[in-house]
Amino acid sequence: MLLLIKYTLLYGIVLMLVALGGMFSERSGVINLALEGIMSIGALAGVLTLCFLPEGMAPGLIVLFSILSSALAGVIYSLLLGFSAITLKADQTIGGTALNMMATALAVVIVKVVNGTASAKLNYSNTAFIFDFDLGNGNKLTLNVFLFIGLAILVLAALFLYKTKWGLRLRSCGEHPQAADSVGINVYQWRYIGVMFSGLLGGIGGFAYVIPSVSTWNFEVGVTGFGFLALAVMIFGQWKPINIFGAAMFFAVFKSLANIADSTFLATLGLSKNIYDMMPFIASMIILVLFSKNSRAPKAEGIPYDKGTR
Repeated sequence: MLLLIKYTLLYGIVLMLVALGGMFSERSGVINLALEGIMSIGALAGVLTLCFLPEGMAPGLIVLFSILSSALAGVIYSLLLGFSAITLKADQTIGGTALNMMATALAVVIVKVVNGTASAKLNYSNTAFIFDFDLGNGNKLTLNVFLFIGLAILVLAALFLYKTKWGLRLRSCGEHPQAADSVGINVYQWRYIGVMFSGLLGGIGGFAYVIPSVSTWNFEVGVTGFGFLALAVMIFGQWKPINIFGAAMFFAVFKSLANIADSTFLATLGLSKNIYDMMPFIASMIILVLFSKNSRAPKAEGIPYDKGTR
């Protein structure tokens, strides 16, 4: 049971962070299909920072610098989507898909250059990010720093979106940009801000995915489809922070089954681990089919804004 809780929290926080990023982008009116690529770039930047930091540095500084670098890399990479979708008014689906394809290739090339070999793997220490909580009777629950960061971001995202004038401006650009423009809101600026938020959270989410559970990552596999699963979480969560948190934990339970299959009663079923790996994606398809009719996406998402047509 403790293993299930551990991995559910681990994967749930990652899904929540990335889905919140997608929410900010789509609330501003830009569809962000590039979350998978943003996660890969954020993970790469964070791991490289972790590898190059000097030995003996305080754990708090290690966590701070590596997370900041992953967030910054995510923001920079997301600006490519912003430039394509907002400035050039290009098709957002095609732009996001292209960025996903480029991210994995770019990460592999960079890692091979850093290694000086044909290997796309990086080794690192994740001890600064891990905490063990003693539950008594010899039981320990292993958690990571991203749990606390993610919960703080969840609260801040909900407050920003619904309790501040800036959140209202962001939402108005995704619902009715012409009306927002008519009262002096810079639609282009707020759409860029929404995309940058998605890059920041997507970058941190990518780093949070590769760091806590392993100490070696092969960047040839990217982030194994987690960016696309986060899109399903965002849709199932109705583009609302608290709902997204619940949806993320729901999907994380399915993802966790692959990690505990060998050490629980699931081992007696004799099913391949690959089946458990597929479960969250199968669940996402079923849920989206059942509930997509009731989804209410931002009305202007995916529609390039042209000030001249106001």
